Amino acid sequence: MPPQKKHWESMAKGLVLGALFTSFLLLLYSYAVHPLHAGLAATTPEAAAPCSPTPEEPKAVTRANGSAGECRPRHDIVFMKTHKTASSTLLNILFRFGQKHGLKFAFPNGRNDFDYPAFFSRSLVQDYRPGACFNIICNHMRFHYEEVRSLVPPNSTFVTVLRDPARLFESSFHYFGPVVPLTWKLAGRDKLAEFLQDPDRYYDPNSYNAHYLRNLLFFDLGYDSGLDPGSPRVQEHILEVERRFHLVLLQEYFDESLVLLKDLLCWELEDVVYFKLNARRDSAVPRLSGELYRRATAWNMLDARLYRHFNASFWRKVEAFGRERMAREVAALRQANEHMRRICIDGGRAVDAAAIQDSAMQPWQPLGTKSILGYNLKKSIGQRHAQLCRRMLTPEIQYLMDLGVNLWVTKLWKLIRDFLRW
Repeated sequence: MPPQKKHWESMAKGLVLGALFTSFLLLLYSYAVHPLHAGLAATTPEAAAPCSPTPEEPKAVTRANGSAGECRPRHDIVFMKTHKTASSTLLNILFRFGQKHGLKFAFPNGRNDFDYPAFFSRSLVQDYRPGACFNIICNHMRFHYEEVRSLVPPNSTFVTVLRDPARLFESSFHYFGPVVPLTWKLAGRDKLAEFLQDPDRYYDPNSYNAHYLRNLLFFDLGYDSGLDPGSPRVQEHILEVERRFHLVLLQEYFDESLVLLKDLLCWELEDVVYFKLNARRDSAVPRLSGELYRRATAWNMLDARLYRHFNASFWRKVEAFGRERMAREVAALRQANEHMRRICIDGGRAVDAAAIQDSAMQPWQPLGTKSILGYNLKKSIGQRHAQLCRRMLTPEIQYLMDLGVNLWVTKLWKLIRDFLRW
């Protein structure tokens, strides 16, 4: 048989195999992902079986930060994990704290999120039973306050994190773009710039995964991301977030946010040391600036209003905390982070995926590219820090598996991606 004919036959077989795998993948995904509806999901029937906590109070500790009196470390925490807001770093902090204190997590079943973008339901929790009570809920979800509240004690602390909407949109566009079909029609090297020139031309709110490309914070928090920015419901939703959440952190002021979180939860400095996880490699495409930044902000106006509100409240909290005290504690946190960096990280910095030596340290990558950075753990770390270093550097998926979470859908999806080299 001529070599050219063999070549075409090989290509044809590859295309058929790829089509079969793609069809299988779509069927699997349609099974694993619930359809997206604009309204709230129906609540779980067991509304009459609320969380029944065990009456156990943590020991009081004396604050070491200069404030008066004693406080009790808080163990019951709901972290509403928003997308592309440094939330993976906060997740690692919560994993470590919960593991250290033997706390009970409400984890998803089969995946690393609670069937996002469907609304959260308590029935999605792994091994859920009516009346079950949990200490920490922290995986990605579309927020449903009543369903979440039913799983934790009444005095639980609710926190979330926001980010400048234009920067969040930029990050979300690059990360999720390959799985948002409406971006496929965009041509040229800078698809983001082309989209922002005339977003209404390309955007369809009913398109698959379109929620990633407009007002993602509003969507994650459980609200309609397509509301008219002038609607009175927008301000009502913002004030509802303020009532429900004890602290709203800001990604741009991450260290200051952690200091406020530490104070709110009565934690120790060692509880909030961190390495930046799930960070994206600098793109070859220039960052948003000038007119494009303004366009991105206008396109995400609901998120912009939300962010402006909580940016103002954040700095009021900083003022109440004390500017000088904040500066001291931020410096102490950064010093502790630097100390751990020297102990834990081989080479002292994050590296590209191809340079990561241990597969257990490989972060989850977006479809079609390996743009997320990770770390190499030093080979020789003293016994005192070995466990902490590994936990601080472990990516989300691997940490969930270490904690015993059933991730069969996520694992299968990874096997398919690896086979097809996506």
